[in-house]
Amino acid sequence: AGGGRGRAERELHHRERYAIPMPRTDARRPARDRLLDAAEALFVEHGIAATGVDAVLRRAEVSPATLYAHFAGKDHLVAADLERRDERWRASGDASLDRCGDDADARALAVFDALDGFPTATSTRGCAFLAAAVEVTDPEHPAYQWLAADTRLLVDRLRDLAAATGAADPDALAAELLALYDGALASRTRRAVAGDDGPTPLPWRDLAAGAVARHRA
Repeated sequence: AGGGRGRAERELHHRERYAIPMPRTDARRPARDRLLDAAEALFVEHGIAATGVDAVLRRAEVSPATLYAHFAGKDHLVAADLERRDERWRASGDASLDRCGDDADARALAVFDALDGFPTATSTRGCAFLAAAVEVTDPEHPAYQWLAADTRLLVDRLRDLAAATGAADPDALAAELLALYDGALASRTRRAVAGDDGPTPLPWRDLAAGAVARHRA
């Protein structure tokens, strides 16, 4: 009996030693999320056109079949990436507005607060929507709607917030705030590319606050 128990223990030890470890799927994000995470990182690092599907598959650690089970192709992956970013940007903007309470002037400047806390705000490619707009130029492309949605969100929101400040010409104030926002994005990108040789940072939020005060005068 002792010999049988010894053989059993040796066999168990052998199986444990040479067993192939199973992946801990409970600790991994769903495949669709991993694909979007990989695509987002690669698009930020290299751009859309320069990022091949194989690179996304490698980073996400999924098979081609898994990708095509979730997305019809790369164009739809790009669209889903921008859709997710649009949702995040809206949520970030909403959170900034909530922190301002009923202060109309602070709410008009909330977009600059949201920008400061948004991921990839200091990327060398700058705004993901503007970077994508350079590459996605066909209105029939599935991602194009999200490029238009980003601009609509900014224009409509800034116009409403400008009107709430009591500006004499809300449209003019909204246009100036948008120009300052675009300037902040462009300045961040130049600094990210050039480092210490980049432009001196400007107080974009303070400039915007000055515009709010000036348009109400």
